[in-house]
Amino acid sequence: MFFFAATRRGHRANAEVAGAGEFSPPGILDAMSDPLSALFRRLFEYEQDSHAKVLAALQAVPEEQRARAEFQKALDLFAHLVAARRIWLGRLGVTPPLQGGLEPKGAKLSELAGRLTEMQALWSRYLAGLHDADVQRSFEYQSLDAGRFRNTLEEVLTQLYGHSLYHRGQIALQLRALGCTPPTTDFIFWARVALS
Repeated sequence: MFFFAATRRGHRANAEVAGAGEFSPPGILDAMSDPLSALFRRLFEYEQDSHAKVLAALQAVPEEQRARAEFQKALDLFAHLVAARRIWLGRLGVTPPLQGGLEPKGAKLSELAGRLTEMQALWSRYLAGLHDADVQRSFEYQSLDAGRFRNTLEEVLTQLYGHSLYHRGQIALQLRALGCTPPTTDFIFWARVALS
Protein backbone atom coordinates (compact mmCIF):
# COMPACT_ATOMS: atom_id res chain seq x y z
CA MET A 1 0.00 0.00 0.00
CA PHE A 2 1.34 3.42 -0.95
CA PHE A 3 0.01 5.36 2.04
CA PHE A 4 2.43 8.24 1.51
CA ALA A 5 1.10 8.67 -2.01
CA ALA A 6 -2.48 9.07 -0.85
CA THR A 7 -1.91 12.61 0.41
CA ARG A 8 -1.90 15.60 -1.91
CA ARG A 9 1.16 17.47 -3.00
CA GLY A 10 2.30 20.64 -1.27
CA HIS A 11 -1.05 22.08 -0.15
CA ARG A 12 -1.88 23.32 3.35
CA ALA A 13 -5.68 23.53 3.31
CA ASN A 14 -6.17 21.12 6.23
CA ALA A 15 -3.60 22.71 8.55
CA GLU A 16 -6.41 23.82 10.87
CA VAL A 17 -7.48 20.18 11.36
CA ALA A 18 -4.10 19.21 12.78
CA GLY A 19 -4.02 22.07 15.26
CA ALA A 20 -2.15 25.33 15.58
CA GLY A 21 1.20 25.27 13.89
CA GLU A 22 0.95 21.64 12.74
CA PHE A 23 0.79 20.68 9.10
CA SER A 24 -1.59 18.01 7.89
CA PRO A 25 -1.77 17.82 4.09
CA PRO A 26 -5.25 17.82 2.56
CA GLY A 27 -6.69 14.39 2.21
CA ILE A 28 -4.67 12.95 5.10
CA LEU A 29 -7.77 12.15 7.17
CA ASP A 30 -9.42 10.68 4.10
CA ALA A 31 -6.26 8.70 3.34
CA MET A 32 -6.26 7.22 6.83
CA SER A 33 -9.81 5.88 6.59
CA ASP A 34 -9.86 5.09 2.86
CA PRO A 35 -6.24 5.06 1.63
CA LEU A 36 -6.87 3.18 -1.60
CA SER A 37 -9.69 5.38 -2.84
CA ALA A 38 -7.72 8.46 -1.76
CA LEU A 39 -4.78 7.22 -3.83
CA PHE A 40 -6.93 6.82 -6.95
CA ARG A 41 -8.39 10.33 -6.44
CA ARG A 42 -4.86 11.70 -6.22
CA LEU A 43 -3.74 9.85 -9.34
CA PHE A 44 -6.75 11.26 -11.18
CA GLU A 45 -5.77 14.80 -10.09
CA TYR A 46 -2.33 14.14 -11.55
CA GLU A 47 -3.91 12.77 -14.72
CA GLN A 48 -6.10 15.87 -15.10
CA ASP A 49 -3.06 18.12 -14.80
CA SER A 50 -1.13 16.04 -17.32
CA HIS A 51 -4.01 16.01 -19.80
CA ALA A 52 -4.31 19.80 -19.54
CA LYS A 53 -0.61 20.13 -20.41
CA VAL A 54 -0.93 17.75 -23.35
CA LEU A 55 -4.00 19.56 -24.67
CA ALA A 56 -2.16 22.90 -24.39
CA ALA A 57 0.79 21.40 -26.31
CA LEU A 58 -1.56 20.20 -29.06
CA GLN A 59 -3.15 23.65 -29.24
CA ALA A 60 0.33 25.21 -29.55
CA VAL A 61 1.29 23.15 -32.62
CA PRO A 62 1.94 25.66 -35.42
CA GLU A 63 -0.81 25.91 -38.00
CA GLU A 64 1.52 24.78 -40.81
CA GLN A 65 2.18 21.47 -38.98
CA ARG A 66 -1.47 20.60 -38.37
CA ALA A 67 -2.04 18.99 -41.78
CA ARG A 68 0.60 16.34 -41.06
CA ALA A 69 -0.36 12.76 -40.21
CA GLU A 70 1.50 12.95 -36.89
CA PHE A 71 -0.77 15.75 -35.68
CA GLN A 72 -3.92 13.81 -36.53
CA LYS A 73 -2.47 10.71 -34.87
CA ALA A 74 -1.83 12.73 -31.69
CA LEU A 75 -5.41 14.07 -31.76
CA ASP A 76 -6.84 10.58 -32.27
CA LEU A 77 -4.75 9.19 -29.39
CA PHE A 78 -6.00 11.96 -27.11
CA ALA A 79 -9.60 11.33 -28.19
CA HIS A 80 -9.01 7.63 -27.46
CA LEU A 81 -7.88 8.45 -23.89
CA VAL A 82 -11.08 10.40 -23.28
CA ALA A 83 -13.27 7.74 -24.91
CA ALA A 84 -11.72 4.95 -22.81
CA ARG A 85 -12.50 6.77 -19.58
CA ARG A 86 -16.05 7.46 -20.77
CA ILE A 87 -16.62 3.84 -21.78
CA TRP A 88 -15.68 2.66 -18.29
CA LEU A 89 -18.16 5.10 -16.73
CA GLY A 90 -20.83 3.43 -18.85
CA ARG A 91 -19.69 -0.03 -17.79
CA LEU A 92 -19.85 1.06 -14.16
CA GLY A 93 -23.41 2.29 -14.68
CA VAL A 94 -22.49 5.92 -13.95
CA THR A 95 -23.43 7.20 -17.42
CA PRO A 96 -25.25 5.80 -20.44
CA PRO A 97 -22.95 3.78 -22.71
CA LEU A 98 -20.73 5.93 -24.92
CA GLN A 99 -21.60 5.86 -28.61
CA GLY A 100 -18.82 5.92 -31.17
CA GLY A 101 -16.43 3.31 -29.85
CA LEU A 102 -12.98 3.31 -28.38
CA GLU A 103 -10.95 4.26 -31.45
CA PRO A 104 -12.19 7.66 -32.64
CA LYS A 105 -10.63 8.65 -35.95
CA GLY A 106 -10.48 12.12 -37.40
CA ALA A 107 -10.73 13.85 -34.01
CA LYS A 108 -10.87 17.63 -34.18
CA LEU A 109 -8.76 19.78 -31.90
CA SER A 110 -11.69 22.16 -31.41
CA GLU A 111 -13.77 19.34 -29.85
CA LEU A 112 -11.17 17.79 -27.55
CA ALA A 113 -11.31 20.38 -24.75
CA GLY A 114 -15.08 19.96 -24.36
CA ARG A 115 -14.87 16.17 -24.36
CA LEU A 116 -12.05 16.24 -21.84
CA THR A 117 -13.83 18.67 -19.51
CA GLU A 118 -17.02 16.60 -19.55
CA MET A 119 -15.21 13.32 -18.91
CA GLN A 120 -13.15 14.77 -16.08
CA ALA A 121 -16.19 16.28 -14.37
CA LEU A 122 -17.98 12.92 -14.48
CA TRP A 123 -14.96 11.04 -13.11
CA SER A 124 -14.31 13.65 -10.42
CA ARG A 125 -17.88 13.31 -9.16
CA TYR A 126 -17.67 9.53 -9.25
CA LEU A 127 -14.32 9.33 -7.47
CA ALA A 128 -15.38 11.85 -4.81
CA GLY A 129 -17.92 9.37 -3.44
CA LEU A 130 -15.65 6.34 -3.61
CA HIS A 131 -14.62 4.34 -0.53
CA ASP A 132 -12.14 1.49 -0.23
CA ALA A 133 -14.96 -1.06 0.00
CA ASP A 134 -16.16 0.14 -3.41
CA VAL A 135 -12.65 -0.09 -4.89
CA GLN A 136 -12.31 -3.70 -3.78
CA ARG A 137 -15.71 -4.77 -5.10
CA SER A 138 -15.90 -6.74 -8.33
CA PHE A 139 -18.42 -6.13 -11.09
CA GLU A 140 -19.35 -7.63 -14.44
CA TYR A 141 -19.37 -5.79 -17.73
CA GLN A 142 -19.76 -6.29 -21.45
CA SER A 143 -16.58 -5.63 -23.44
CA LEU A 144 -16.52 -4.08 -26.89
CA ASP A 145 -15.60 -7.45 -28.43
CA ALA A 146 -18.87 -8.95 -27.09
CA GLY A 147 -17.31 -10.90 -24.21
CA ARG A 148 -18.48 -10.63 -20.60
CA PHE A 149 -15.87 -10.20 -17.89
CA ARG A 150 -15.47 -9.56 -14.18
CA ASN A 151 -12.88 -7.30 -12.55
CA THR A 152 -12.47 -5.34 -9.37
CA LEU A 153 -12.77 -1.58 -9.56
CA GLU A 154 -9.18 -1.40 -8.31
CA GLU A 155 -8.05 -3.32 -11.39
CA VAL A 156 -10.02 -1.02 -13.70
CA LEU A 157 -8.70 2.18 -12.07
CA THR A 158 -5.15 0.82 -12.26
CA GLN A 159 -5.64 -0.01 -15.94
CA LEU A 160 -6.98 3.47 -16.70
CA TYR A 161 -4.05 5.14 -14.98
CA GLY A 162 -1.50 3.04 -16.90
CA HIS A 163 -3.47 3.47 -20.12
CA SER A 164 -3.21 7.25 -19.85
CA LEU A 165 0.52 7.12 -19.15
CA TYR A 166 1.11 4.90 -22.16
CA HIS A 167 -0.84 7.00 -24.64
CA ARG A 168 0.53 10.32 -23.36
CA GLY A 169 3.94 8.87 -24.20
CA GLN A 170 2.74 8.08 -27.72
CA ILE A 171 1.38 11.62 -28.08
CA ALA A 172 4.76 12.98 -26.93
CA LEU A 173 6.44 11.01 -29.74
CA GLN A 174 4.03 12.50 -32.30
CA LEU A 175 4.70 16.01 -30.99
CA ARG A 176 8.46 15.44 -31.28
CA ALA A 177 7.99 14.21 -34.86
CA LEU A 178 6.28 17.55 -35.57
CA GLY A 179 9.30 19.41 -34.18
CA CYS A 180 7.48 20.41 -30.99
CA THR A 181 8.56 19.90 -27.40
CA PRO A 182 6.10 17.74 -25.47
CA PRO A 183 5.19 18.83 -21.95
CA THR A 184 6.77 17.21 -18.92
CA THR A 185 4.09 15.03 -17.35
CA ASP A 186 6.18 12.81 -15.07
CA PHE A 187 4.37 12.07 -11.83
CA ILE A 188 7.39 12.97 -9.69
CA PHE A 189 7.54 16.49 -11.17
CA TRP A 190 3.85 16.95 -10.33
CA ALA A 191 4.08 15.50 -6.82
CA ARG A 192 7.35 16.83 -5.46
CA VAL A 193 7.54 19.73 -3.06
CA ALA A 194 10.50 22.11 -3.27
CA LEU A 195 12.37 22.50 0.01
CA SER A 196 14.12 25.76 -0.84
